[in-house]
Amino acid sequence: QVQLVEFGGGSVQPGGSLRLSCTASGRTDSINTMGWFRQTPGKERELLGSIRWKSGVTYQVNSVQGRFTVSSDIAKSTVHLQMNNLKPEDTAVYYCAARIRNYDLAARANYDYWGQGTQVTVSP
Repeated sequence: QVQLVEFGGGSVQPGGSLRLSCTASGRTDSINTMGWFRQTPGKERELLGSIRWKSGVTYQVNSVQGRFTVSSDIAKSTVHLQMNNLKPEDTAVYYCAARIRNYDLAARANYDYWGQGTQVTVSP
């Protein structure tokens, strides 16, 4: 079992920045990939980026590339999502997730464990 706890959400004005963090505990040695997702009401959960737990290789979806960056601090069993130049359309609940098996970094399916989600609100 892997437990994930996210923190760092909140409210910010357009153009601002936030850094989300997700700390894993439990069987962290079993993690292959960590992913960041977001979801708004009535929409599917959207993959934003992912990172290989051990190698640090990252993937970023085109829609947020240049504004969002995924990174990790393995020593602290933590992954981060740095979000810059935030826009109102970035308002959503953001989730981190852990996947045990090896799939392509761009694959949005087959994540095994999820954090509780953290709200990000971007408004003037």
